[in-house]
Amino acid sequence: MERVSAFDEPLKKLLGGPTAKVMADHLDLHTVGDLLHHYPRRYEERGRLTALTDLPLDEHVTVVAQVADARVMTFNGGRGRRLEVTLTDGSGRLQLVFFGHGVHKPHKELLPGRRAMFAGKVSVFNRKLQLAHPTYQLLDVRDEDEATEAADAFAGQLLPIYPACKQLDSWRIAKAVDTVLPSAGEAVDPLPASLREGRGFVSLPEALLKIHRPHTKADVAAARERLKWDEAFVLQVALARRRHSDTELPAAARGPVPGGLLDAFDAELPFTLTDGQRTVTDEIFRDLATEHPMHRLLQGEVGSGKTLVALRAMLRVVDAGGQTALLAPTEVLAQQHHRSITEMMGELAENWGLWREAPLDEGRRPGDGRAPGGSGRGTKVVLLTGSMGTAARRQALLDLVTGEAGIVIGTHALIEDKVKFHDLGLVVVDEQHRFGVEQRDALRSKGKQQPHLLVMTATPIPRTVAMTVFGDLETSVLDQLPAGRSPIASHVVPAKDKPHFLDRAWERVREEVEGGHQAYVVCPRIGDDTDEAAEKKGKKSDAAPDDAEKRPPLAVLEIAAQLARGPLAGLRVEVLHGRMPPDEKDDVMRRFAAGRVDVLVATTVIEVGVNVPNATAMVIMDADRFGVSQLHQLRGRVGRGSAPGLCLLVSEAHEASPARARLSAVAATLDGFELSRIDLEQRREGDVLGQAQSGVRSSLRVLSVIDDEEVIAAAREEAVRIVAADPALERLPELRTALDALLDKDREEYLDKG
Repeated sequence: MERVSAFDEPLKKLLGGPTAKVMADHLDLHTVGDLLHHYPRRYEERGRLTALTDLPLDEHVTVVAQVADARVMTFNGGRGRRLEVTLTDGSGRLQLVFFGHGVHKPHKELLPGRRAMFAGKVSVFNRKLQLAHPTYQLLDVRDEDEATEAADAFAGQLLPIYPACKQLDSWRIAKAVDTVLPSAGEAVDPLPASLREGRGFVSLPEALLKIHRPHTKADVAAARERLKWDEAFVLQVALARRRHSDTELPAAARGPVPGGLLDAFDAELPFTLTDGQRTVTDEIFRDLATEHPMHRLLQGEVGSGKTLVALRAMLRVVDAGGQTALLAPTEVLAQQHHRSITEMMGELAENWGLWREAPLDEGRRPGDGRAPGGSGRGTKVVLLTGSMGTAARRQALLDLVTGEAGIVIGTHALIEDKVKFHDLGLVVVDEQHRFGVEQRDALRSKGKQQPHLLVMTATPIPRTVAMTVFGDLETSVLDQLPAGRSPIASHVVPAKDKPHFLDRAWERVREEVEGGHQAYVVCPRIGDDTDEAAEKKGKKSDAAPDDAEKRPPLAVLEIAAQLARGPLAGLRVEVLHGRMPPDEKDDVMRRFAAGRVDVLVATTVIEVGVNVPNATAMVIMDADRFGVSQLHQLRGRVGRGSAPGLCLLVSEAHEASPARARLSAVAATLDGFELSRIDLEQRREGDVLGQAQSGVRSSLRVLSVIDDEEVIAAAREEAVRIVAADPALERLPELRTALDALLDKDREEYLDKG
C-alpha cells in the first residue's frame, strides 16, 4: 500500500501551493500519479528547428525556434515602445511582439541566432502569425549569473513539450515532473508478468522514465507502446468484468410463442426483411431466450430498419408475458416512435388514445392472445412524456402498473419514481449517447429482475470506439439498406463565394414541391429570446473551433419568415423547434407527415427518428456549424421513399478552410462508418468518448481509438481470458490495485450499472 500512496501524494506537498493550484485548476492534475501520467505531447531535438507553418490559431503552443531579427519600434510620438522579434525555421516565420516595460529583457536576450523555447497563444496581425508577450526559455546560452537549468537538463536529449496552459508553460511543467519523477520507481504494474514478458514490454517504472526523459526516439517508442497497453488493458479488464458479472445475473427468458403477436405482425409485413435485419434479429432473439440479461448495441445506417428490428424484439417479449419500454431522448422523437410503431402494428396496436373502454378479462396479461375490446390479438401501445395532460398520464401509468400496456414509449418521464411496471422484460434505449448512465440504470431497475437491454444508435461507430465506449455491450450492425430506399445526392452550396448557388437551391426546393414532394430547411438556432440569451452565455455547437463566425448562427424563425416572403412565397412554410408546446409540435409533424405542409423549417429536433417518405429535399443552413455525424443524421431524413433525395449543405466558410473540407467529405460519401472515422479524426477523442468515459480521472493519453485498433482488440482478448480465469482478480493483486487507482468511484459505479 505504501507504493500506491506515493502516487496519491498531493502535488501541493512537493510543488508548493501556487503551482499545485494552477495544475489543479487548469490541467486537472492533483496528485503525483496525475502528473506522472501527464505525458509530453511531442518532443523537439535541440539542434532541430520547429516547423512554424502549421501553427493552430487561438491555441496555446510551444515552439523551439531561432531568432532571425529583432527591432524596437516607437509609437505615440516616441512615448510607446514595441519590440518585434522574427523567428525562423528555414521555411516559415513567426513574429513575436512585446510592449511597454516588457521590452527590455527580451531585447537584451533575444539576439539574432539565439535559440529558445517560446510559449504563447497564436494570433494573426497584418496577415502574419504572431505570439504576443510569449514566455520563453533560452536553450543555448548561459546567463553569467545563473546557468539556464533547461539547457543543462536537456543537453543532448529530446526536449519534451507538455500539454500546457497560459498560466503554466511546458518547461515549468517539465521542472515539476523532475521533482516527482523519483516516485515512478514505486509504480504498481497492472500487466501480469506473463503478458508483459510475452510481449516484450518494458516495466511500468521504466516506461514512465522513458516517456518523460527519453534519450532516443526508441525510448519514446518503447514507452508509448507499453503505456498504450496499460490504458487499453485496464479499461478492457473493467469492461470484461462487467460483462462477466452480467452472465451471473438472473433474467426471465423470453422465448418464442407460436401464433403470438410477432407471428401476426410478420404475416402482415408488406415487404421482405433484409438479410441484415434477419441476422441481427436472430442474435437478439437468442439473447432474449437466455436466463441472463441481454446487453446488446444495435448500430446501423440511417434508414437501415433499426426501429423495425427493435419492434420485433418487443413483440417477442410481449408474447412471452413481459412489458417493453422504449426510451427516446426528445418528445418529438418519442411521439414519432409512437406513431410509427402504432402504424407498423396496425390493428395489433391498441393505442391508448384511441382505445374505447371495455371490460378487462380477469387475469389477462400482454401476450395471452386476448386484447382490449375483444379483438383476437393485440396490446396497448402507450406514450408517456412529461407534457401529457393529467388524465392521459394517469391512464398511461395505470396501464403500465396493471400490465395492460405491453409497449410503452417515452422520454425521461419513464424513469420517474411514480412510474411502475407489472413485469418489465426489455428496455430499448434510442440514441444512447444522449442519456446519462444513471438514467438508463433507473429505468432498468424497474423490472422484477434485470430486464434485457437493447441500445440503438443511428450514429455509426468505428469498431475501436465500440470496443472502448460500448465495451460492456455485444454489438450488432445493420449495414444494409432495405429495398426501395433511394440514393441521396449531396452538394455544398458556397453561399458567400457564389450567392447565385443559394438562389438555385431555393429553386430546387420549389421544383421538388411542385413535383408533389416536401422539403426540410434546417437551422442551428431557434431565434427567440431564450435562444439569444443562450448564445450570449457562450452556448456552443458541436462544430469545430475553426467554424466560429462573428455573426450568430442562422435561426429558424428568421429564415422561415424570409423564405415565406421571398424565394418560397406561396408555399406552405411552417416551423418546428424544441421550445414549441408539445401539442403544437405534434400537430406540425402530423400535418407535415400528411402532406399538408410543403416546407418544414426546423432545428435538429428532426435529426433522428423522423420518417416522412414524401420529403425529398433538405437544405441545411450554416452547415459548417454542425458536426460530421450530425450532418449525416440530418441527411437521413430524406430519400426515405421511392423518389431520390437531395441534401444541400449551405455554408459561408472559405473554400480552403477545415470547415469546408468537412462538408466536402459529407457530400462525397453516404457511408456513415467512413464519416464517423473522419469525424473522430477531426475531433479530439475525449469529445467522442464523452459520457461513456465519465468517471475516468482523465481521458486516454497515449491510446488512440482510431489508430490503435490492434492494441485495443488484443487487450480485449487478453482481458477476457484473464477475467474468465479469475473474475475477482484474486491472483493478480497488482492489476486489482491499478484498477482501483485508475478508475475512480464514479466510474466503478458506472461499470456496475452498465
